[in-house]
Amino acid sequence: MIDKKRIEKLVYELLEAIGENPSREGLKETPQRVAKMYEEIFSGINENPKDYIKVFKEPGQGNEIVLIKDIPFYSMCEHHLLPFFGHMNVAYIPKGGELIGLSKIIRIVNCFSKRLQVQERMTKEIADFLFLGLGTLGVAVFIEAEHLCMTMRGVKSVGNKTKTYALKGLLSSDPQKKEELYSLL
Repeated sequence: MIDKKRIEKLVYELLEAIGENPSREGLKETPQRVAKMYEEIFSGINENPKDYIKVFKEPGQGNEIVLIKDIPFYSMCEHHLLPFFGHMNVAYIPKGGELIGLSKIIRIVNCFSKRLQVQERMTKEIADFLFLGLGTLGVAVFIEAEHLCMTMRGVKSVGNKTKTYALKGLLSSDPQKKEELYSLL
């Protein structure tokens, strides 16, 4: 659970440490705002993605690919505590007519992204969860993101996008399914 009072104290100290006056008008409520923001943007730390599983039985559903494109997400780089954000495409092949609620996939994405993360691990975690945790026949997760740790500091390279992907099951091993997936994307 997030300790908002402690965060407020630490943000106050951080403001002092960078040479600011945390008591000045524009900063008086900043520690409280930051604590409230952290509670929201790190809410995935205390969530279990299994809580979002909702499967619907759809008799006769074959092994067609289900794809949700352009899911927006925001996360925080665990190396610099700066945001990275972008879009995600998530595809899966249902097993035995078991369809995952579409909104549940978005909730699962949010659960994993609202944590301190690195893009590469998040891609794999989401793919593994959907493949192993739900018993799908195949999963694909594609992420394209901009990292403010590369834009605002260090190399200061604006506009670069990092792409990662993970393929599991039939979407990794079956050339016909792979081709079908790429044509959908």
